[in-house]
Amino acid sequence: MVRIIIAIVVIVLSGYSLIAQTFELIPYYMFFLGAFMLVTGFVEIQKDRKGFWGYMNIVISLFHFFFYIPYFL
Repeated sequence: MVRIIIAIVVIVLSGYSLIAQTFELIPYYMFFLGAFMLVTGFVEIQKDRKGFWGYMNIVISLFHFFFYIPYFL
């Protein structure tokens, strides 16, 4: 359920940025994209699919958070 809500937020923010040709919302878009990847990684690990993609989603989300924190400060 959380994954669906975050996915909708990402789609709405990216669609608005694309249509309005504004780039002020990109840090928020990237934050929610990182949150989506983090939730997806945890869901993959909880489903006992302890393969490569669950951990890769978590690593990519941490990368997003690490490099987009300065835009929020």
